[in-house]
Amino acid sequence: MLLLQGLASVLLLVAYACGCGSPTFEPDASRVVNGQDARPHSWPWQISLQVKRGSRFNHICGGTLIAPRWVLTAAHCILDGQVKRVVLGEHNLSQQEGTEQNRDILRTIIHPDWDDRVSNGNDLALLKLDKAPFMTDSVSVACLPEADEMLTHGAACYISGWGRLYTNGPLPDILQQALLPVVDHGVCSSSEWWGDTVKTSMTCAGGAVLAGCQGDSGGPLNCKGRDGRWYVHGTTSFVSIENCNKEKRPTVFTRVSAFSAWLSDTMLHY
Repeated sequence: MLLLQGLASVLLLVAYACGCGSPTFEPDASRVVNGQDARPHSWPWQISLQVKRGSRFNHICGGTLIAPRWVLTAAHCILDGQVKRVVLGEHNLSQQEGTEQNRDILRTIIHPDWDDRVSNGNDLALLKLDKAPFMTDSVSVACLPEADEMLTHGAACYISGWGRLYTNGPLPDILQQALLPVVDHGVCSSSEWWGDTVKTSMTCAGGAVLAGCQGDSGGPLNCKGRDGRWYVHGTTSFVSIENCNKEKRPTVFTRVSAFSAWLSDTMLHY
């Protein structure tokens, strides 16, 4: 355990050396109500995971660049037999803006305790890219929290992604962001909320008007640290299947700090 903690510390230092969590274009956090277009490239660690259908690639999930060749996403986003790629530096999916970098996936590692149920608490996968992207104003790595770090109730965090704008609604071309205050585990796991569906390895945020939706899966929950850097505390896992914006059914994220040892060990050994 001490060795893994040491490895986690090394990776954290590497991330700091890469300028993690410090976007050139600071996110516009001044007027988020029901979600909005994100400021271009203000979440430069956000990626689009895409599959090939016919002659075109289509967005299916989000993800987070956490090291030069590593992307963190949700295990349920990985579908066998589909041609996938990662697009970095993306903002408007319908346009070529000159900032995009496409990378093939060299290796996919799904958490060993994942069993095809988002409610089992291990909805994580790591994607190793065939080559590192160029770090630019539009592409950079996210900071990760310390092992077992917990967010406080009401902490202001932001979901970002290209998921549906509302239940059964359209998929946007432009990257969206929304303010999702954190819901304490004790509240989120109570019988009136998610109950025992929510495990301690998960984080809840939002809860009514503001929520993630289909297509946001795998993307980040971005929270600003005391040092002014942005940390990705969660990977979008699931929402209510009835309604993305259902009251007392906040968006549920896989809690990144619960998997620090697995992330460090995997990235160092593959």
